[in-house]
Amino acid sequence: MALISAENITKTFPLPAGGEQTVLEDVSLTIVEGEVVALLGRSGSGKSTLLRILAGLIDPTHGRVLRQDTELIGPNPDVAMVFQSFALLPWLTVQQNATLGLTARGVSSDVSEKEALLALGMVGLEGYEGAYPKELSGGMRQRVGFARAFVMKPAILLMDEPFSALDVLTAENLRGEIGDLWEKGTFPAKSILVVTHNIEEAILLADRVVILGTNPGCIRGEVRIGMPRPRDKNAPLFKALVDHIYTVMTNPQAPVGDLPASTPKKRLAMLPHARAGGISGLLEILHERGGQEDLPKLSTDLQLEVDDLLPTIDAAAMLGFAGVAQGDVTITGIGKEFATADVHRSHQIFKEQLLSSVPFAKSTVVMLEQKGNRSIPKEFLLDILDEHFSDAEAEKQFQTLVDWGRYAQIFEYDADEERLYLPNPSEEEAISK
Repeated sequence: MALISAENITKTFPLPAGGEQTVLEDVSLTIVEGEVVALLGRSGSGKSTLLRILAGLIDPTHGRVLRQDTELIGPNPDVAMVFQSFALLPWLTVQQNATLGLTARGVSSDVSEKEALLALGMVGLEGYEGAYPKELSGGMRQRVGFARAFVMKPAILLMDEPFSALDVLTAENLRGEIGDLWEKGTFPAKSILVVTHNIEEAILLADRVVILGTNPGCIRGEVRIGMPRPRDKNAPLFKALVDHIYTVMTNPQAPVGDLPASTPKKRLAMLPHARAGGISGLLEILHERGGQEDLPKLSTDLQLEVDDLLPTIDAAAMLGFAGVAQGDVTITGIGKEFATADVHRSHQIFKEQLLSSVPFAKSTVVMLEQKGNRSIPKEFLLDILDEHFSDAEAEKQFQTLVDWGRYAQIFEYDADEERLYLPNPSEEEAISK
């Protein structure tokens, strides 16, 4: 039975300077009874926004949410949420925090206290009923968050990156306990929808992983996890799923599961937020390791989260220096040449790849050449970028363009005057030498 459905959800937010930013576009998703679904996507893909729309905390701009075939108006009484930030009231005890939802519904104190004690027992907080949040560790505070959701006995438990604020060991422990409750059939909800950016977490918990694209957020497809519970991270199928999803996450054009990728509207390509020096460093590491590396292993070895590593991988791929397939990143011929070149040649290679791979960089140079004073104000380029991105993202895109362009020596930037400019001919000749 379908517990909740999102139908053609689009969500836009107004921008301070006018216009609007589209965060989600034409998103449809159904959660049925007895399943765990993970929403997996990069930062900015609209995962948390979609969760809040399903909870009825914010309204969609277009589309609708159905709660058991009835259109949702206002907060969804069938859901409870667990947040990343714990969201406990510091002046209330553990037990009082756990009863907040029931108290808001007008449930008697006797019943609320009884339900809270049962829920606190489920999450291992017996004996801490009278403690205050400041007396608890981060993991214990998040357990209170789970207990507060459990007492509501929701049809669907919504979890917004519930383990990301915890240290690795605490997160692993709590994640395992939540999985155990689900596997034993004692979980106090009929279904779970969890937002995460952690690929292994999604595979460990979910029956299916729904992957979101970005700019704007859209559903690219889903991967069904056909593994028995509890799941073994060392199993070949688990590793294959991790590699597959890494490949999908690092290649916006890669097919996802059995669903065809949606055809996006024509937009200005988003530059990954990676500095030229970081791209060079990554390629040197790949070259030193024989030219190819398993992405999960590389992430672990470099002690980087996926969201921190992927922009550099994306940038290397965008510029033709590397390729990603089957969960592996492989340096290309031109990438190897770039990694081993002397300083002058490395700048020349970067310039060639940038101008051939990033149309906006090439068009910026053309605009500069057409200007009599060979310069363009920053605001001019931001006006172009603002048509495709939010103000904050447009600023980041500009800064990345400047970093890449300066490294490629195709233009310079005067931060005081906030202008891009071409070096005069004598400067260009000096640079070429």
